[in-house]
Amino acid sequence: MTTALILPCRPIRLRAAGWLAVHALALWPHGLWAARRVTDGSDDPLGLAACGVLALWLWQRRDTLRASPRLAWLATAGLLTTLATAALFTAPPLAAAAIAALALCAHACAWLPERAPRAALAGTALLALPLVASLQFYVGYPLRVVTAQFSAWLLQALGTAAERSGASMTVAGRLVVVDAPCSGVQLAWLGYFAACSTALFTQRCDRTFLSRLPLVGLLVLTGNVLRNTVLVALEARPQGLAPWAHEAVGLAALAAVIAVIVPMTAARNPVSAP
Repeated sequence: MTTALILPCRPIRLRAAGWLAVHALALWPHGLWAARRVTDGSDDPLGLAACGVLALWLWQRRDTLRASPRLAWLATAGLLTTLATAALFTAPPLAAAAIAALALCAHACAWLPERAPRAALAGTALLALPLVASLQFYVGYPLRVVTAQFSAWLLQALGTAAERSGASMTVAGRLVVVDAPCSGVQLAWLGYFAACSTALFTQRCDRTFLSRLPLVGLLVLTGNVLRNTVLVALEARPQGLAPWAHEAVGLAALAAVIAVIVPMTAARNPVSAP
């Protein structure tokens, strides 16, 4: 008579954070590209702030995650991961990294409760990418032209002789160039970052949050035009403008824009339970 020794076989289970970490490791080429782009000085490290917000928010939500993921979201994450891998060979690195970021978002959504702010999560993930330099390259000049034109009209309304030529302005006989930092790209990044972060931590519903995004863009454009108008008016003076004053005007415009965006995108009654 033989006796069989039966050992209990328990499945190896990972928590949501573990599965997300495994998924992130599978997307390592995109993460490596983003890290190199930031460390070699090709782009601003603003995305690190978005990464920190994502990590903090997910940590705070760890006790509300589902016991088992939604299969539809997992399927979406798998499809996006496949597309991100294929995009490594067929698309620009930033586009491939954006698909990879959305893949991770879809995976996270599979574990999140029903009322979680998924749109704000996706927005924050995209802002975590090194995209400021690319935005500056592709839309920086058009934004400078638009800003210069609106500033010229505003100065004319205030009784100051102002004309636009390309991305430059002639104000009271003096030429003032609207350079790259005045395009508003960084202000736009910070504005949308404030909107996404606020919506995340206050559990703003997706429909309301998405309806506020055009207003965020309008506020950013308005703030940048006002900032540029003040700077141009001060730069056109015979004594010009001190560097510290230039920075002070920029910070004041940023503070004013953020002060409007935060309450506009915050939920009136934040949801604290899933």
